[in-house]
Amino acid sequence: MADIAVIGGGAAGAAAFGELLASYEAGTVHWIVGQQAPGRGVAYATKDDRHLLNVRASGMGVFAEHGEDFIQHASRQLGQVKGTDFLPRRIFGDFIQAQVGARIDAARRLGRSFRIYPENAHEVLARGEGGYAVRVGEQRWLDVGHVVLAVGALAQRPLRTVSHAALESGAYELDPWRLDRHVHAPRRVLVIGTGLTAVDTLLSAAERWPHAELVAVSRHGLWPFTHSALPLATYARQQALNEALLACDGVAPMLRLVRAAFDDATETDWRSIVDGLRPMNALLWQRLSHARRRQFLQHARWVWEASRHRMAPASGQAIHQLEEEGRLQVLAARVLEVDGTAPLQVTLRERATQLVSKLEADLVVQATGLDTAVAYGADPLLSQLLRDGLAVADPLQLGVLAQADGQLVGASGAPQPGLHAIGSLLRGNLWECTAMPEIRATAHRLALQLSASRATSYEDVGELP
Repeated sequence: MADIAVIGGGAAGAAAFGELLASYEAGTVHWIVGQQAPGRGVAYATKDDRHLLNVRASGMGVFAEHGEDFIQHASRQLGQVKGTDFLPRRIFGDFIQAQVGARIDAARRLGRSFRIYPENAHEVLARGEGGYAVRVGEQRWLDVGHVVLAVGALAQRPLRTVSHAALESGAYELDPWRLDRHVHAPRRVLVIGTGLTAVDTLLSAAERWPHAELVAVSRHGLWPFTHSALPLATYARQQALNEALLACDGVAPMLRLVRAAFDDATETDWRSIVDGLRPMNALLWQRLSHARRRQFLQHARWVWEASRHRMAPASGQAIHQLEEEGRLQVLAARVLEVDGTAPLQVTLRERATQLVSKLEADLVVQATGLDTAVAYGADPLLSQLLRDGLAVADPLQLGVLAQADGQLVGASGAPQPGLHAIGSLLRGNLWECTAMPEIRATAHRLALQLSASRATSYEDVGELP
């Protein structure tokens, strides 16, 4: 069974599928994309050009050898584009589809075998003789030697503080990308969250309902920081800092070293230091114990997310302009309850004073970002894998347990041969694994690994008497 199944139609699935088309010759590569435009996923399916990439155009690519392809592609659509620009995510979605199309054309010329399924994968069953059976749609079964899970972000679960009545009212929106479902203009829109997803949600709401009052609420009331307009100079002592961080025992000493670097580098922008940590982030995370990871998530995650995953300059400018105009209010508070029908009653506890107050909102949008808690999600495929012991939830609900190379760990504690993950499911193992630079590097390594494993097995068979 030399076939491979790639499950997931988003950017991670597209990267894995395209890399396998270029390197895998031992069997058929099956891409199970579901009922969506292949390659776009949630991140790049948006049609709103206010939703910008938070990586410069020069850093964007689908495959490991990406060169200037995206800049050239975007220039054909938008006119002259510079590598320093932050472009609409829609444009990158178009680019993914074009790049995958080019890989498909090349695979056809080389006689490679592949199939694409516009259906969902419902089950993955281990076969006694090795390999897996994958159920696609209602009745189609695929026999494969390897499965690559690239399912992307899980569907949002409502916060525990949201009542059944509020959910049933239609005034509580779990999908921030579907504001078009709300045809009546609200007087007040309350967005739960102040991260990148919330920023896009608020920019869309501001344009769609120009007379609506906008409120954003999160525990710290902190927006993501903003990228510099132009690339920053590298911190001269970055390598020494990274080596010192690797020698640290715990989160607190790491933070002290980073703060000291900020103080020391008076002529270097702090954002350059944070960006210089990127090659080390997975290693630093993997060296932390379970208790130290929990400590980081409880006490430092919010400031790390705001510092590491920054807004494009135009997005930051637009958000702050809404605040200056008085259209947008930002609250640092905890959501205690969302109840009622329309308008909804939102009970908040203010962070600074601990005072409890209520707000009415005609529409409440949950924009809390990436959900990786597979043990509590409603994804039928992941639930089946957990139930059958082929996968185990990360103890901090950051995806699934896996080895460093992305091979899943089963309920027995042993690696699952031939069962791999890529993208957000590996957050518990890699922490930083959802941006395109990390995804394309992981997809490239995985494709080479799987191709080499088949070549090795064939050589071994050839040596048998």
